[in-house]
Amino acid sequence: MDTRPQDVAATYCATLVDEWARAGVRAAVVCPGSRSTPMALALHGDERIAVHVHHDERAGAFTALGIGLATGRPAIVLTTSGTAAAEVHAAVVEAHQASVPLIVVTADRPAELADVGAPQTIAQVGLYGSAVRWADAPGVPDHAARGTWRARASRAVGEAVGGGGAGRPGPVHLDLAFREPLVGTPADLPPGRPDGAPWLVTSPVRRTADVDALAAVLRQGRRGVVVAGTEPGEPLDGPRSVGAAAPRIAAALGWPLLLDARVRGRIDRGGSPEAVVVGTADALLREPDVAATLRPDVVVHLGAPVASRVVNEWVTGADAVEVRVGAHGWIDPAHRTALHVPTSAAALVDALDARDVTLAPDTEPGWTDRWRAAEGAAQDELDGGLVGETLTEPGTARTVLAALHDGEALVVSSSMPVRDLEWYGRPRGGVAVHANRGANGIDGVVSTAVGVALATGAPTACLIGDVALLHDSTALIGVAGRGITLTIVVVDNDGGGIFSFLPQASDPGGAPFEDLFGTPHGVDLRVLAAAHSLMTIEPATAAEVGPAVRASLEAGGVRLVRVGTDRTANVDVHRRLHAAVADAVRPLVAPPRS
Repeated sequence: MDTRPQDVAATYCATLVDEWARAGVRAAVVCPGSRSTPMALALHGDERIAVHVHHDERAGAFTALGIGLATGRPAIVLTTSGTAAAEVHAAVVEAHQASVPLIVVTADRPAELADVGAPQTIAQVGLYGSAVRWADAPGVPDHAARGTWRARASRAVGEAVGGGGAGRPGPVHLDLAFREPLVGTPADLPPGRPDGAPWLVTSPVRRTADVDALAAVLRQGRRGVVVAGTEPGEPLDGPRSVGAAAPRIAAALGWPLLLDARVRGRIDRGGSPEAVVVGTADALLREPDVAATLRPDVVVHLGAPVASRVVNEWVTGADAVEVRVGAHGWIDPAHRTALHVPTSAAALVDALDARDVTLAPDTEPGWTDRWRAAEGAAQDELDGGLVGETLTEPGTARTVLAALHDGEALVVSSSMPVRDLEWYGRPRGGVAVHANRGANGIDGVVSTAVGVALATGAPTACLIGDVALLHDSTALIGVAGRGITLTIVVVDNDGGGIFSFLPQASDPGGAPFEDLFGTPHGVDLRVLAAAHSLMTIEPATAAEVGPAVRASLEAGGVRLVRVGTDRTANVDVHRRLHAAVADAVRPLVAPPRS
């Protein structure tokens, strides 16, 4: 019997790891530290779990988040005690807000070392507050409690994938206390299920749609739109994905489909070729006459909100009946939802297939045709306006998405890159687009991309701004040796480009704006890349961006593609494109002015 405390701890950790592997956990990010030794050794000793070591806990946690984002299965992130545990908090918040499964394991000092000034000891129990689906602090491993070990480990996975009381995926926190000595030998583990199954199997909550109630609401209008965002916890590709289900719903309604940045790489119209997919909604709706003419009576939101402020404000200002379809969490930022359908887009399609219900029998004649014409004209203007020699941020976003091959992945940073992709990226299929849009921060973007590449093995591009790259520069530690194909496309305008679009750029403007918002950093990103043994490719013209991305991905490994732009010129480019779209579309859809 394992009577030595260090052997009990080793057996305890090996049991948790065995149960996690049985439940489908396949990856762990281990951040070096002493107090976490028993768990680190247990993870390292189980061949079913790939262990990725990261020196920085903050970057490591976002790497684990990227794995969960890409696979729908939680990864483990392990830290030692003290501020190391606090470094994980940003990723925990993002996982909470975005419903991404994640298991955070923080090593802790035993109870007798709390509140007595012991080194590397902080209050870790409850550290992440309400941002976790479940938190457990079982204390120092006790041989007498070995009968509970598997159940607790299995519950951690179940809660992370959305099978607990919250009903949606998210982060779980296990705070595990260990006494010295920390190195022991595992004894026989408590027996698990004989068939190798996990101790506890949980199924995420999925409710069916009340089709009759939905039809009653939708019939309140003749002019509707479907707005599609991502669906946390749902498949990213295939017939159960929002990219496949959304066109079917839009076609069944006879309404146009407006797309979030992350959905526009995954659109599959195979079963609904008649669906009108609109990728230029932000540009279209900036023109007041067009926005007024295309004002809807009913809006069906699928999944998470879109990034476009223009689209969101247009919906709110339309005073339309709003329906929210989503399996995870309550989404109603404008407090206008008339019906909440707590299910996925695919489950809604299933319900529609099972019932002979006409959802929108009285759609206004010509409604969809106006949207189709507007989308075609706007895309033509973007094609014409983004060719030429000059490197632009809208053109880079459009080109990067177009340059990727089916089966590849794209991780997009918050701030301007995700907006540029949503505004200017041409909808397509075959590319899994990811972005940390739970809390919408620029934290951990490169680390998230590393996690996606590690989890999928697919060639991955990361579209990011210079400030976000610097914010996560520790993600580059050891990245060249991780065996992944990752191309980091950095739009470098020496500062915070998004602020140039805000009122602060002119009031106060000048030096106060540059000091507080523009924030030029003067860092040579080529030197930063070289410090981590990464090659930098610098396209000189817009036409060279796509080939540079392709060459980098096909060569394998990790590289930086630096696209140099100017913040002031970038604002002018956006305005010029929006004006061109407005001029082209206005005659097609807007009534003549008297």
